[in-house]
Amino acid sequence: QSLPQQKLLTWLSVLECVEVFAEMGTARVWGEMGRWTIIVLIQLAKAILRLLLLLWYKAGIQTSPPIVPLNREQQQPLHPQDVEDNSSGKEQTYVGRRSSRVVRSLQSTPSLQSRHWGSPQQREESQSRRAEEMNQPPTPLGLQETIAESIYITRPLLHLLSLGVWGQRSWKPWLLSAVLDISSLSLLSDLKDLNRRERAELRRRTILLLYYLLRSPFYDRYSEGRILLLLRLLADYVPGVGFVTR
Repeated sequence: QSLPQQKLLTWLSVLECVEVFAEMGTARVWGEMGRWTIIVLIQLAKAILRLLLLLWYKAGIQTSPPIVPLNREQQQPLHPQDVEDNSSGKEQTYVGRRSSRVVRSLQSTPSLQSRHWGSPQQREESQSRRAEEMNQPPTPLGLQETIAESIYITRPLLHLLSLGVWGQRSWKPWLLSAVLDISSLSLLSDLKDLNRRERAELRRRTILLLYYLLRSPFYDRYSEGRILLLLRLLADYVPGVGFVTR
């Protein structure tokens, strides 16, 4: 990735990390009007950054969070003792003469904190495979897929606009947002040869469709009563669960 693209991803990650705090803080200081103002500004900034990544830098299907968190356990560097053993020429592995099985030699056994229970070859293969998966270029998007990703990016802005037009109690913003989400996923479903990161992102977006059951006005009219009834049944008839469910 180029340096400008990395900066855009960094700013996008910062916005996603602080948006809830900014919304709560603004509501505390400037009230409801200030809260909605900061929501619109943040969503507008996020949409602009994502559209730049999509249309200018050809970033493909964008993940959330934009920068994949570092797995420190998988990318743990060699223990200092291992480095010393390598520099001194000690063999890290031993190959059985009859079984040809590869085991770690006792002289190069790392400390308990950095020890792993697979063979060195398995660890190196898994690390190289993960590195290849993370470094795979994004899948090129055609016109249909670009439109689908643009719909997904601009959906929060359209949802906010519909809330301003029809109000928070109307079904129209809920339906509009759901239709846009489903349309985006349907258009992206024809895309083949996705890498692992992009497939995981599409699965995440599909699972997030269940959140529409917990959003107003659907939650207020249908989900709330059923969820509370289930919690009451768990509290009354399942031992040990009542404290949490109440």
